[in-house]
Amino acid sequence: MGSKRKLFPARRAAYSPCVPHDPPATNDDGSPDEESGGLRKIIHVDMDAFFASVEQRDNPQLRGKPVAVGGSSGRGVVAAASYEARKFGVKSAMPSVTAKRLCPDLIFVKSRFDAYREASRQIRAVFEHHTPLVEPLSLDEAYLDVTEDRLGIGSATRIAELIRQEIRAKTQLTASAGVSYNKFLAKLASDQNKPDGLCVIRPGEGAAFVATLPIRRFHGVGPKAEVKMKRLGIETGADLAGKDIAFLRANFGSFADYLFRAARGIDLRPVRPHRIRKSVGGERTFSQDIGAAGALRDTLEEIIDIVWERIERAEARGRTVTLKLKYTDFRINTRAKSIPPRAHSPQGDWIEDKARFATMSRELLEEALPLPMPIRLMGLTLSNLDRGGSGQDGDREPPGDTAQLSLL
Repeated sequence: MGSKRKLFPARRAAYSPCVPHDPPATNDDGSPDEESGGLRKIIHVDMDAFFASVEQRDNPQLRGKPVAVGGSSGRGVVAAASYEARKFGVKSAMPSVTAKRLCPDLIFVKSRFDAYREASRQIRAVFEHHTPLVEPLSLDEAYLDVTEDRLGIGSATRIAELIRQEIRAKTQLTASAGVSYNKFLAKLASDQNKPDGLCVIRPGEGAAFVATLPIRRFHGVGPKAEVKMKRLGIETGADLAGKDIAFLRANFGSFADYLFRAARGIDLRPVRPHRIRKSVGGERTFSQDIGAAGALRDTLEEIIDIVWERIERAEARGRTVTLKLKYTDFRINTRAKSIPPRAHSPQGDWIEDKARFATMSRELLEEALPLPMPIRLMGLTLSNLDRGGSGQDGDREPPGDTAQLSLL
């Protein structure tokens, strides 16, 4: 497939110079002040169907065929899907039985995280060849600040093109990239022309670009939030920008400030190369409340599979597993189990394999049974992470300090 590049008509010919550590100034209407000299050059690189692409690269018989990484058993979950599989509606976090029903010819392969980590190391080396300011989000994506790049190239667009070329040459894998003046816009841009694409949003174009997007494209807006927004007449970025902060706070609480800024293409977060991850987790909201022990145990197994895949992506290890249950009356109950540090070992003891994580998760659920009423949500989190390890955290959506993600 040929590489795709999309460049939005520029209001300015180049990025403004940058004063390190100064946040972008804003105009009276909250838009970035392009004359302030505070804009950065940000690239978001996202590998295309990373796990599945590695499998297709290493096994020529899989190329051009629908492939899913994950278990094919009744309780299995899709960890990643090739683009051939995605055409049938197969996607990550989907139960394997559902994926197989959508795509009868789907080929399941077991995950090989050693291979994914090796490819990720090669990709990270490409990033660091151009800038020391690399904030990994997982094995297959990262933010880069190239305001002052190591090679003196100057053009963020040219750097993104070179990075994609170098990744392809060294790994035989494709990457998509987004280039813009902040993290929020760069991440939106990287998804715009997938797979193997490049999209550039120049200074002054952010608000106009965001205005055209369906509200579901906003990071952190899940299915339930989307339904609520549509009920309030918010279906696009333009609709969201038309609501004042008072309206948003009245309807979305603490999420309002993020929505207000995002609708205007504003994001003041810097690229943080050494950000420490606090937790890795995921939660699932059900279409129908469940309370039967068997259904709860089956759901827990699905969540274990998905969250452990995220833990491996993040190369994280921790000491605490937390089970979250939200009842039908919206009360939340959490239970946690921790492994105490070993006094005789400075490294302590860690949850480093899926079997141990799964055992502790199951024990937490069994201790909670029988439930006093059905639940509408279940989640798992691994926390108390090893701060000396490699489990760095990019800020998954919504932007902020939380690493907890919705599974649906």
